[in-house]
Amino acid sequence: MKFMKLGNRPDTFFSPSDSERSVYTEVATDLQILVGKCLYHLHKFPLLSKCLLLQALCAESGCGGDGDLIELAGFPGGAEAFEVCAKFCYGITITVSARNLVPLRCAATHLGMSEAADRGNLVAKLDSFLASCLLRRWKDALAVLHSTRHNVPLCEELGLTSRCVNAVADLIANPAAAVIPAKSTSASPWWAHDIAELGVDMFWRIMVAVKSTGAVNEKTIGDALKTYARRWLPNVAKDGLAAEQPFDDAAGASVKQISTRHRLLLEKIVSLLPVDKDAVSCAFLLKLLKAANILSASAASKAELVRRVAWQLEEASVSDLLIPSVSCMSDMLYDVDAVAAILHEFTLRHAAATAPARSPDDNSPARSDGHRRSRSDESVGFDGARRSSSAAPVSQYALARVGRLADAFLMEVAKDPHLPVEKLLAIAEAVPDSARPEHDGLYKVVHSYLKAHPEMSKSARKRLCRVLNCRKLSEKACSHAAQNELLPLRVVVQVLFFEHARAAALSGAPVAGELPSNIKALLSKSGSEEDDADRVDEQRLRALASGASPGDDWSVEGLRRAASKIATLRMKMEEEDEDDDEFVRKAGLSRSASLRFRAFCAMPAGNPKRMLSKLWPLGRSVTADRH
Repeated sequence: MKFMKLGNRPDTFFSPSDSERSVYTEVATDLQILVGKCLYHLHKFPLLSKCLLLQALCAESGCGGDGDLIELAGFPGGAEAFEVCAKFCYGITITVSARNLVPLRCAATHLGMSEAADRGNLVAKLDSFLASCLLRRWKDALAVLHSTRHNVPLCEELGLTSRCVNAVADLIANPAAAVIPAKSTSASPWWAHDIAELGVDMFWRIMVAVKSTGAVNEKTIGDALKTYARRWLPNVAKDGLAAEQPFDDAAGASVKQISTRHRLLLEKIVSLLPVDKDAVSCAFLLKLLKAANILSASAASKAELVRRVAWQLEEASVSDLLIPSVSCMSDMLYDVDAVAAILHEFTLRHAAATAPARSPDDNSPARSDGHRRSRSDESVGFDGARRSSSAAPVSQYALARVGRLADAFLMEVAKDPHLPVEKLLAIAEAVPDSARPEHDGLYKVVHSYLKAHPEMSKSARKRLCRVLNCRKLSEKACSHAAQNELLPLRVVVQVLFFEHARAAALSGAPVAGELPSNIKALLSKSGSEEDDADRVDEQRLRALASGASPGDDWSVEGLRRAASKIATLRMKMEEEDEDDDEFVRKAGLSRSASLRFRAFCAMPAGNPKRMLSKLWPLGRSVTADRH
């Protein structure tokens, strides 16, 4: 650390008592100055010749003897800074360094020790030493900046803070032009840990100045923000628990005051986030979002974090998305609304970059493939030409990654007994259809949710299962769904039909593209009949079994072709009977009409003709074929 010596006389100050200070001279003192609780016995001549303030005070009071007293209340830097200034007036050697320059500069300015009082006065010497030496060295510049926090208003008025901030920013942007410490070998930039010791206001001003230079890439700025957040912000530390230590003046502060400081810090960090997508990781952004939830940050900060997370959502993990819920209005474990907002923003990004423009008169909620449109698709339709400010092309890999991520997140939150089905559907439907090439993950989510919520009504179960596309279920998922007692009957019918269609397609035989008309009539039953659902379903299925029309899509030939496939499916079901029976015993489920329907559909593999003759007599089929 650099220092400067002024004066060449030995120190002659002494203490007559604990609260008094004087100077050894042959001339009696004629001026008393009270600074704080310390009384100084000094001489007018050396002091008044260099201090305009003392000249004015002596002229006003008309002091002329040793008994006269001048009180300097609220003196910047206190008695210690005043004594150094007094020694300078006497020509006594003083030492100036980065640690005491700021209080000396404030004290000299307060006393009026400028060039107007005397040439080569203390203010000019301090400014020259600051500019020529201290602000050119990294450690000294930071030390001077640290010391400005003890007298913030006066340092701002004198321009000391701005000069130090600009000097530190210039050293960061152009380190080759100054004396800096050895560069760090860690992931953080060499200067990040040093400025992380500053208060949030100083840190923010330095980072704004650094960004304005344009000489530091945004990835480096992002690393510096991460270092500062880990240093001070709760829940963003490296171990995920807490910051290393509180702010300097946090001792004795109330919880509300500490929370306010942390919220201000968080909002400052969010305002400094670089524009580049890869400047900060998605995991770090989600940690900031968790902290924003806990600290009740502003809506603007939360919205910005949601937008940034959606910009790079494919980089996230499930643990990152598990944001604890802090709402006193809900008993849910996780904040699923925040994740739904992120997925909605991601969908807008995807739609703005890839989706074709819709015609103004296209207001139909139905999709061309006959499936219900997701809520995310409808939101895009309502938003019209809205495009996210972070819109960028989304690769198919990113889409598939987000789809798997959403399903994995739903698997975790589906176990929450307090999660409403509407919130689960909001997340499931927020994912673009193209992000889910198969629905096995979504089927597992539905199954887990039904297990965790056994009290669900049948209408709610049907509403939940509408998110499933049975065409996208794998053979293994179909095998499980075919004997899943938790699923509504209509879902089981759809699963069995599409499994039959898949088997027929593999054998090369033609197959109808939709359910038979009598099956569709069964599945279109009104929700007002929910109380007698099992009885009505069983009656309709029995009627279907006894009088099925040979013109329907489920013909004898089609079922005969699928007989071997169904037998294989039945064998796979039998392998899981033990686990399923245990689940049924635990859940207390009865053998409902849907169970009888599954047994009815599990045709014996050895002699399918006998079962088929009971459904549709061969003679009737032959007669129909002749016609």
